[in-house]
Amino acid sequence: MPELITPQGNQSISAILFDKDGTLLQFVSLWGSWGECFLGQFTLQLQQRDLEFPAQHLPSLLGTIHDAEGKITDYDRNGPLAMGTMSDLYAILCWQGYLLGLSWAESMELVDYCRREADAMLERSRPVLPLPGLLRFLDDCAASGLLLAVVTADETAAAENHLRWLGIRDYFSVVIGTDQAERGKPFPDMVQLACTRLGVQPASAAVIGDTNGDMRMAKAAGAAVAIGITREADAAGVDSDADMDGGADVGVILPDADIIVQSYAELSIRRNAR
Repeated sequence: MPELITPQGNQSISAILFDKDGTLLQFVSLWGSWGECFLGQFTLQLQQRDLEFPAQHLPSLLGTIHDAEGKITDYDRNGPLAMGTMSDLYAILCWQGYLLGLSWAESMELVDYCRREADAMLERSRPVLPLPGLLRFLDDCAASGLLLAVVTADETAAAENHLRWLGIRDYFSVVIGTDQAERGKPFPDMVQLACTRLGVQPASAAVIGDTNGDMRMAKAAGAAVAIGITREADAAGVDSDADMDGGADVGVILPDADIIVQSYAELSIRRNAR
């Protein structure tokens, strides 16, 4: 059985389950672009209806950090954009439209328009970048015979697209989006489903993610080890201790991780360990 080598100990495993955003793909590059377009369209559509959402409160809607020009530079690892389903995000925006005086139907139509605009922008620009060291690590995993899967809060079809855009889809035997499970993170359903499809037990699988929801999901499923990766803030060139909208610290906080690493440079695979 291959052995996962970490700075805090080694673990014999037969599979690794990866979160996608912030773990395989740089979160801010992809979802920062999407969030800027979505929130920009949301604001514009409200203005065209003679309604206004206070600009200073926009970051609190999805859990994002913005610079002076409104560009998203970081995100709350425990916030809606990082942890919520797409349906969660749409519900948050629909509720805001309703509070401003739109009917629920009108608010749903407005948010759906914003979604389509943001999705179309992503399809055109495809702003996906790998985390540092990821491609080398995936090559090592594949060479060792480890089974690999993705378990993501994103929807499966979108996740498949993002993996293809980056050219890494073929590394993964299974891709599980939140639409395939009864419950998303932090519940164990996606890990259990991925392991069933891989033909392994959770106790022989590692989970790698960038949020504490990933760590809690791994623990709930009985995974062999929950590994938190924190490099995203460094890779984005932002201060992970910055705060959002004058509020709480949104740095990487992973209290339920078994092992925390800054990047894939700290992980390696030993083949055929005994």
